[in-house]
Amino acid sequence: MASGSSIEWTESTWNPITGCDRVSPGCAHCYALDLSARLKRFGQAKYQRDGTRPSSGPGFAVTLHPQTLDVPLRWKRPRMIFVNSMSDLFHEEVPLEYIEEIFAVMQRAEQHTFQILTKRDERLSELAEKLPWPANVWMGVSIENRRFVHRADHLRRVPAAVRFISAEPLLGPLDSLELDMMDWLIAGGESGHKHRPVQEKWLIDLRDRCVEAEVPFFFKQWGGQRPKSGGRLLDGKEWNQMPESGIPLTT
Repeated sequence: MASGSSIEWTESTWNPITGCDRVSPGCAHCYALDLSARLKRFGQAKYQRDGTRPSSGPGFAVTLHPQTLDVPLRWKRPRMIFVNSMSDLFHEEVPLEYIEEIFAVMQRAEQHTFQILTKRDERLSELAEKLPWPANVWMGVSIENRRFVHRADHLRRVPAAVRFISAEPLLGPLDSLELDMMDWLIAGGESGHKHRPVQEKWLIDLRDRCVEAEVPFFFKQWGGQRPKSGGRLLDGKEWNQMPESGIPLTT
């Protein structure tokens, strides 16, 4: 239903949807796809449906789990919650009505801060005016190389209290990315057996431009065989900056 998280920039995950399809190079070695295959083998009920598209896989068909919708309402202690770590809220197969139900829960659970991340920037932009945007909902897009900086343009049209960019896995320089109207940037390298190495100069460029633009910068990891393989130091220090809006991390 929901769980604590090892992701450095959040505290818990909530998955009222599971399953997805690859849409860009950042999806090539998707951790959620690999994890879903393992969970299917272990008999986890949420991951028994196989995707029918070549870009999905075992246990990774888009599946709605309405029985988990009320989970954040049961949590009394305020926390950061990453929404759909095992899916994409704005996937084309997720009905607008179900997205509205998720937003309704986030509105009611005002003690929490919800972090949403999508690669479906066009659908996000199309649906944004139909959705409420309470102050405790942060909206982000993933951008892995300069081919996809346009995702930030669609994000700018969303009236979220906090707009953020996840440049992870960072697969190329983002020198053409504009940071105006952005409230946070996360950057990091890829992990796993087939990880593609990140270059320090790409990270330094992003860090320096965030500092200049006064955009909080969060360096998640260098990546490698495992998420922690390369550590989290950039220029000799950890970068754990967060937007001022929302609750402070306790992890």
